[in-house]
Amino acid sequence: MKPAFDIPGHVYILLTLAFTVYGQLVLKWQMGSAGPLPAGGAAKLGFLLQQFMNPWIFSGFVSAFVASLAWMAAMTRFELNYAYPFMSLAFVMVMVLGVLFLGEGVNLRKVIGTLMVMAGLIVIARA
Repeated sequence: MKPAFDIPGHVYILLTLAFTVYGQLVLKWQMGSAGPLPAGGAAKLGFLLQQFMNPWIFSGFVSAFVASLAWMAAMTRFELNYAYPFMSLAFVMVMVLGVLFLGEGVNLRKVIGTLMVMAGLIVIARA
């Protein structure tokens, strides 16, 4: 494996994070305005397939695919136990962007938990 200061490898990790977070935010945004999930099994499937045809929702799925490609590239540059902890930054990014763009609530517990995730990432990355 390449050394930890590999800039292209870190770019792949950053792209994985960016596309993952985008996908989560756009899915929440669009599904939040789609209404509740119907009760019946066939109705649920129909509802979800209909949502899949929404261009924004579809872009979320494409984003997940691109994130997977970027992750595959990152795996050629780093050991998994080095790269994977960076994925915890998705929790931080989703929380902050969810508050800013989706109007989601934030409280002291969420902030403390997010700070703990960030502290853990720093500890693991320096190991």
